[in-house]
Amino acid sequence: MKTLTVDKLQVKIMPNRTEMGEVAAADIHAKIKELLAVKEEINIIFAAAPSQNDVLQSLVDSDIEWNRVNAFHMDEYIGLDKSAPQGFGNFLNEHIFGKAPFKSVNYIDCEAADPEQECERYAKLLEENPADIIIMGIGENGHIAFNDPWVADFKDTKKVKTVLLDEVCRQQQVNDGCFKELSQVPKQAITLTCPVFNEAPQLFCIVPAPTKAQAVKRTLCGAINEECPATILREHEAAVLYLDADSSALLG
Repeated sequence: MKTLTVDKLQVKIMPNRTEMGEVAAADIHAKIKELLAVKEEINIIFAAAPSQNDVLQSLVDSDIEWNRVNAFHMDEYIGLDKSAPQGFGNFLNEHIFGKAPFKSVNYIDCEAADPEQECERYAKLLEENPADIIIMGIGENGHIAFNDPWVADFKDTKKVKTVLLDEVCRQQQVNDGCFKELSQVPKQAITLTCPVFNEAPQLFCIVPAPTKAQAVKRTLCGAINEECPATILREHEAAVLYLDADSSALLG
């Protein structure tokens, strides 16, 4: 394992995806245990993406007291059928929410009649249950959650908002095998905003695969601004970025 620090961001680079997932899961497991030793319950926000599969499986197989954990997710399509497997809530239900006995699982409603009202409802939930940990990834365009470069705002006044998805973001869903073609990917979504990530005490960011190499390079080497939203991780006091050989290939 190779380690480095870029501004405040800790970076751990493993030789392969399997080891990356194991190391990240071990760190997350240790942090959850640490928090549950001093708190009755904790709140965790999860990302829904194939990049998270290795970590989620390792966490499911661990001895975490999930009945003391409230679960949230960070984004969801607007207008997708609730039963659609591409729904992020459904993805997380399949990979972790439905496999562990959480104290509560709090879903964003993709079929809400009024998406703005749904944003307000979910924002209130997050205010009442501030995140202790966020387990996340980075998109091919450098987004975090669905804060794409042209909608991201590091000083957003909202915790949750509706957004239009850019083509690179939508194409990633095809590249990940979630949709067969671009026309099937919804153009709107509900997302947690950048300040939610800023305010969370601990961020664990898991980013494997060659498709993320350019975004990783921009995240670690570019200017910190909304043109690559993930650069905000470099200003966080307790964020860790986990990479494999493929995603770190352009770092030199």
